[in-house]
Amino acid sequence: MKSRGLKKLVVALCVAGLTVPAWADADPSERERALEQRVADLERMVQRLLSEREDETEEAAPQLEQEVEELRAEVARLDTEKAEQVISPGTNFSFGGFIKHDMMYSRYSDGTPAPQSILRDFYVAGAVPVGGEESTTDFDTHARETRFIFNVERPEDGLQGYIEMDFTSRTGGDERLTNATSPSIRHMFVRWNNLLAGQHWSTFQNVGALPENLDFVGPAEGTIFVRQPQIRYTNGPWQFSLENPETTVTPFGGGGRIVTDTASVPDVVVRYNHSADWGSFVAAFMGRQLGIDGPGGTERETSFAFSLSGKFDIGRNDIRWMFSGGPGIGRYLGLNTANDAVLDAGGDLEAIDAYGGFLSYRHFWSDQWRSNFTLSAFSADNETNLTGFGVTEQAESAHVNLIYQANSKLRFGAEYIYGRREVESGASGNMNRLQFSTIYAF
Repeated sequence: MKSRGLKKLVVALCVAGLTVPAWADADPSERERALEQRVADLERMVQRLLSEREDETEEAAPQLEQEVEELRAEVARLDTEKAEQVISPGTNFSFGGFIKHDMMYSRYSDGTPAPQSILRDFYVAGAVPVGGEESTTDFDTHARETRFIFNVERPEDGLQGYIEMDFTSRTGGDERLTNATSPSIRHMFVRWNNLLAGQHWSTFQNVGALPENLDFVGPAEGTIFVRQPQIRYTNGPWQFSLENPETTVTPFGGGGRIVTDTASVPDVVVRYNHSADWGSFVAAFMGRQLGIDGPGGTERETSFAFSLSGKFDIGRNDIRWMFSGGPGIGRYLGLNTANDAVLDAGGDLEAIDAYGGFLSYRHFWSDQWRSNFTLSAFSADNETNLTGFGVTEQAESAHVNLIYQANSKLRFGAEYIYGRREVESGASGNMNRLQFSTIYAF
């Protein structure tokens, strides 16, 4: 009986030894798979030998169990090591973003925004109520600006992959129970040396000139603000891009906005960037083809626009500014306060001229305290015989805030916003808002 048990034990150990490859030449994944297989084989042997209840086996089983535990520890170590390694040699992976919570008291002079209106959470000039009979006051709070960023780079190959998400979309929930929001893509692109392809800020927009407001956009009516798919080439201070085309149209006589989704060529942007000791300057020019499908076929209209912007450094403080405009600038300016074009009586497109800009001063009171003072304005040159009198003629806003930087990652702030909108009929309305924000960057 003892002889037969010893033979079984020796054979078992030899079989287990044959399942292990030459680890010195194996990569970590192969070694890990081999260890996992050996652990499984040895566990089965221990259980089988213990079941036979032979004296030799009972003496050998603890040694085998000890080896099993040692191999399990090695597998766990390799799991941890693999998790800590970069995706592949030469690849850098990073994760970041911020959590932002906002509370807002808003008073509207002429009516109230519709339930779930974007104006309840962010200042959008074109949504300010006008012509109402009574003023209203609302309290709103949300964390929809919270943002996550995933970045992967291979410096030796000049490669970058970038994904950024926030929670500004409302699909999937409301304020009754869970206040759920859906993740939405802000940016998603790949960059190879000087070439960028994917969704990013429009090349027509200078993000570096945006003021530090607590509101999502800040000077909404006076700034270029578009994120969209594009392909962009950068050569020194010059940038050239082909971007997603889209046209927004006002029906003849006025009415709801028409988003046409009609285009045969991309929007074309040329941009020049200049940096110096005093700050920076950006000049951007865009050519577009507006389009709409009608009963008589597709109607098209060519339009052009410009945007000038920059930042002047004054010691630690700075002044940021932007001025933009042109026929058919439409959806690029002021969060589409005016449409790109209007239909005439014959169904042809007529581009709408619009202009806007802002000026903002940032002042540091100390290392922890700072403020931003911002003025913004927008104006549209509407042909009222085509657009009617219900479209926005002008809008303006003023913003002032106080921000406390608790540490390098955490800041608190309070901001006052005054916004006013007037339509072509002369009816107007304003909004007064006090906003409190908590922001933790990571």
